[in-house]
Amino acid sequence: MHSFVHALLGLSLSAQSLAGLTRRQNEPLAPTVQVRNGTIEGRYMAAYDEDYFLGIPFAQPPVGDLRFRPPMPLNSSWEGSHNATEYGYQCIGYGMDTWSQGNYVSEDCLTLNVVRSTGSGSGLPVVVWIHGGGLFNGGSSDNRYNQSFIVQQAALAGNPIVAVSINYRLASWGFLYGQAIQDSGNTMLGFRDQRLALEWVQENIAAFGGDPGKVTIQGESAGGTSVGALLLAYGGRDDGLFHAAIAESGPPARVSPYPTVEDWEPVIANISRETGCTNATDLLQCLRAVPSDELSAVFNSSAVDGAAYGAVQDGDWITAPASEQLESGNFINVPFIIGCNTDEGAGNVAELAINTTEELRDYLASSQDFDNATTQDMAILYPDIPQIGIPMTYSERPNSTLGLQIKRAGAAQGDLGQEGPRRYAAQQMAKNGAKVYSYRFNVLVNGQDWTVGAVHFQEVAFVFYNTEGLGYPQNMNPNPLGGEERPKYLVLAQLMVRMWISFINFHDPNERLGVDAATWPAYDVDNPQNFVFEQNVTSHAEPDWHRAEAMDYIGQLITARAGTNCSGLVDCGASNTG
Repeated sequence: MHSFVHALLGLSLSAQSLAGLTRRQNEPLAPTVQVRNGTIEGRYMAAYDEDYFLGIPFAQPPVGDLRFRPPMPLNSSWEGSHNATEYGYQCIGYGMDTWSQGNYVSEDCLTLNVVRSTGSGSGLPVVVWIHGGGLFNGGSSDNRYNQSFIVQQAALAGNPIVAVSINYRLASWGFLYGQAIQDSGNTMLGFRDQRLALEWVQENIAAFGGDPGKVTIQGESAGGTSVGALLLAYGGRDDGLFHAAIAESGPPARVSPYPTVEDWEPVIANISRETGCTNATDLLQCLRAVPSDELSAVFNSSAVDGAAYGAVQDGDWITAPASEQLESGNFINVPFIIGCNTDEGAGNVAELAINTTEELRDYLASSQDFDNATTQDMAILYPDIPQIGIPMTYSERPNSTLGLQIKRAGAAQGDLGQEGPRRYAAQQMAKNGAKVYSYRFNVLVNGQDWTVGAVHFQEVAFVFYNTEGLGYPQNMNPNPLGGEERPKYLVLAQLMVRMWISFINFHDPNERLGVDAATWPAYDVDNPQNFVFEQNVTSHAEPDWHRAEAMDYIGQLITARAGTNCSGLVDCGASNTG
């Protein structure tokens, strides 16, 4: 294990935030718990009056012959106490979410972390955080995902919880696909890691004071996508691993169909060539013999260009398109929070300099594999008019790299990737009797310009109550809750974290827990409403009819393209608005 410990460990709190949090008499300095595999010794943090148990293994290391196989449960006990005072390695990943946190990576990475308020008792609700990062980078030790603050807020609100965060295999280590992987049953290993972690929680969380019958899973971006994969797993079979779910900016169904074996074969051919496994009779066995550093270099090269990490229809975990499962009710029916941010797509198009309708259509054709008819439909549904916040004039443009139609392109891209699928999932799940709460995060955080707006990821600091911006590189992305608007941000952050705590405790975000809030209505297909989080006006419910015609069209695309390689509504046998 590496020697780094979360930067939070040295962070001081204000006197107000520490009010009432004192060391309880007779508590051991080093907290210990007894789990199935032995004794775990954690760390007591006096600043928060919390116990940390970090880097706990929940599976056998996926190395050697266990590389590219589903995770195996721990099959042995340790002697003495297992030291759980430092985070484990992140799984090998490739991207800023890995490198900005120190690049502490290893194949031996299947660990989880548990945070609880000291002396908080037993039978407590549990939240399990699944980190984002595109399924190709990131980890539970990312400072931005520290759960100490939400645990502290829950204790202050009188509704304590136990918080868990997990690692899972990433990129080609966890989501390699192709014929050999399909035939051998070694698909979607990263999702299978998450599921085994949830099985570990069921078996062991009571030792930490948690109730295995009150588990909420929570994820953002790829973590939200993971929540969707868990809801759809095995045809929606409910094995009692969780009892509520939160998906932030990661809807369970997408416009793009699941990638196929044929889609992956060029990538597999590249990997085979670069590793010398082209003529191997057993591709995976050959790859298991490649040294980790050499294989990682291949997985971090152009050899994997075109790889699409995520769910595949493998006939096991996923047996049907996501839209088909949602529409037929074949998902785990638990209380569900789903939402996204107003300007999800702006970050994708900010540097593309889209200035004309033709450039917008070209972008949609290349990024979404749309045919001409579908790009024309999208251009009509997202017209060049001020009502959508566009166009931008040259005098308004802060720099020449931004396209004049950034708002228009961002709206189309964001609705295709997030807002449309969010609305589609909320409708289908509510139709099938699920208790769904839908939201829109409409906050311009510190450090973001209005031309970009409320982009992807910006709600995370609020729901984690990360008021000091822990883990945000100050030279690149300052504290989202800093600046002149900080007093408003702090009020909103407390509202959001308390609503999340309410949902974790009661499966309803409307228990006030010490904050004033409007009612967040459950989603009703006859009267659909979002809850809108804002800092300049009171957060409130709104009818979910924002760009309704475009959203309906995107819903048709999701259904029509499911499980196919067709390029648009025309080729998929559906009508279009043009």
